[in-house]
Amino acid sequence: MTPERFGRTASSEDVTLWWLGGGGGIEAGIINYGARLASLTVPGPRGPLGVVLGMPDIAGYEADRAYLGATVGRFAGRIEGARFLLDGQEVRLPANDGTACLHGGERGFDRAVWQGAADEGVADGTAVVLRHRSPAGDQGFPGTLDVAVRYMVQDGNALSIDYTATTDAPTVLNLTNHAYFNLAGGGNVMGHRLMLAADQYVPVGEGLIPSGPPCPVAGTPFDFRTPTRIGARIGDADPQLRLAGGYDHSYLLAPAPVLVPRWVARLSAGAIAMDVFTTEPSIQLYTGNFLSPNRHGALCLEAQHVPNSPNRAEFPATVLRPGAVFRSQTIYRFSG
Repeated sequence: MTPERFGRTASSEDVTLWWLGGGGGIEAGIINYGARLASLTVPGPRGPLGVVLGMPDIAGYEADRAYLGATVGRFAGRIEGARFLLDGQEVRLPANDGTACLHGGERGFDRAVWQGAADEGVADGTAVVLRHRSPAGDQGFPGTLDVAVRYMVQDGNALSIDYTATTDAPTVLNLTNHAYFNLAGGGNVMGHRLMLAADQYVPVGEGLIPSGPPCPVAGTPFDFRTPTRIGARIGDADPQLRLAGGYDHSYLLAPAPVLVPRWVARLSAGAIAMDVFTTEPSIQLYTGNFLSPNRHGALCLEAQHVPNSPNRAEFPATVLRPGAVFRSQTIYRFSG
């Protein structure tokens, strides 16, 4: 696999593109600016079909504020008040979304140029590993963090994203990929059908911060336990939908066997379907409510921990300590 030059950032850093897969199966384009999934093409009934949103050049990604395809960190989602307590000490972060810290701050992992190389332990052209060192105090977070993301095309029909990280001091960590999917290749996602293996979702308050204990999805517009069109209830007079402008909520998943991804979701449109498997405890459904100019033109299924977990003891912990290794895996498998 020979990487290509994708462009150069405004600060004169070279950005590289790797192509994974192809040959009649899915093909993924990965760039090291933000460790992003820049392109994903799957076989369709009328030929190859692009199913994720991306930008044509590095200037587009530098101007992007929607986190298109980015590896998000150090902490995906919003942290209330841009602060939290860790071992009794207050940690203050930059507020880049009202009074909250969103997706790791103004210059989170999505703005970093990662170091990348082909994974030589697998068949050529199927995997790339990207690495980044986040120094202590980066965007206010404690501890020097070393993180790696591996993208790999499996069996010609699946893209796996594996994360590992270590730290030299206690910190919090919540990594995810912020790909926007449209399995029709265009238009909006109101006709897409979604199934989620989740009995509970987390309501949000002002600023889209988790505002209370998890609620049952039964009897609400948040129930996707059977395949349901995204647009079937998104316009309901539900305070949560009105507050978010659509879906932008975390769904709690049944516990997973340690480091064994389990099936959690299926998204489909026409002949194309995508199944999601993950080791993470929740998945964030975001229906592109703030996408411009095509609102609801794509959606995200972000496998992660619950936003604002450092301030909420009832959610799975996100603290990473020296000597421990953070591991997570999410797989998107396509059929059609």
